[in-house]
Formats: sequence, structure tokens, C-alpha cells
Amino acid sequence: MPVITLGVIADTHIPDRAKALPLSALDVFSQHRVSAILHAGDLSGRQVLHILGEIAPVHAVRGNTDLLLTGRLPRARYVEYGGVTIGIAHGHGSLPRYLRDKAHLYLLGPKKFSYYESVARAQVPAAQAVVYGHNHAPANRLVGDQLVFNPGSPTNPNRFVASLGPSVGLLHLENGNVRGEIVFI
Repeated sequence: MPVITLGVIADTHIPDRAKALPLSALDVFSQHRVSAILHAGDLSGRQVLHILGEIAPVHAVRGNTDLLLTGRLPRARYVEYGGVTIGIAHGHGSLPRYLRDKAHLYLLGPKKFSYYESVARAQVPAAQAVVYGHNHAPANRLVGDQLVFNPGSPTNPNRFVASLGPSVGLLHLENGNVRGEIVFI
């Protein structure tokens, strides 16, 4: 069975924080001939779906800034490619949890990245790979047998980690196994 490559993106925030997707992000997906693109929320506008959809089919979930897309995108979803079940969730959880976390940010500073990872994992527990966003920080690691993957943001890297640059991700699927790759653009 040939390797299947999926593009992964999150936290694009277009048009609320950025005017457009960086061409370098689109080039990564085009050059790798991705079979599909997974968007882990905070699109902010529907045009992102259309632009990515010109490259490959898009599977997206809604994030905390996707108010206009609330009825159109699920909070979490599963997709299957190459015998691998992938769960996608933004990582902010419910509205009350998000509001508590926002208060924590302003009063005590940011929560640990592992916190948002655990929120996303709880939303899609049956996944072999969990794709999430929300904290704008790349992650690519195994937790037990589960790949936990955050592509970071192509437009707004996490402001609390000065060394982070814009990024997207790739998932490589082969023989029922999954491997993640962060690509800094």
C-alpha cells in the first residue's frame, strides 16, 4: 500500500488576524500532493476552506473564533485514511471551559501546552492520531500508542514562545501506521 500524506493546518485566523494564507503553506501541501487537508479550527472565515479545497478535500472542525461557522462545522470529528483513525478537535473544549481558560490566561498566565492536548484527546478518545490546535504551538509526539499532533499556526505562532515560526504539518500514513512532520514555513 502506498504512503498517504495528509496536510494539517490550524489557527489560520483569516481575516481576523491575517489577511491571507501564506503561499508557503499552500506550496507545502501542493508539493507533497496531499490526499486531504485537516484543519483543526480557528479558520475565522469560510474562504480558508475554499482556498485549501482547491488543493485537496478539507476536513475541518470549529474553533473558538469560528462563530460564523458554528452550525456548519462540528466541534470534533473522526476521519479514516490508510487504515488510521484520526480525531480532529480544536482543543478549547466547551464554551464554559474556554471562558475559564481565558480568565486563567489574563490572571495567571498561559496554561501548559499539555493541558490543551488533554482537552483535545478527551474529545476524540478513540483516535490513533489526535490533531488539534488552539495554542498555536507545534507538537508531534506519542502518548502511549496515540500520536498527538498540533501543526502550530501558519499566520500567528504562539506569542509566549519567541523561537516559534509559522508552521503547518503533514501526516504520513502507511500500513496502518502514522507519522507526523512539522514543517516551518
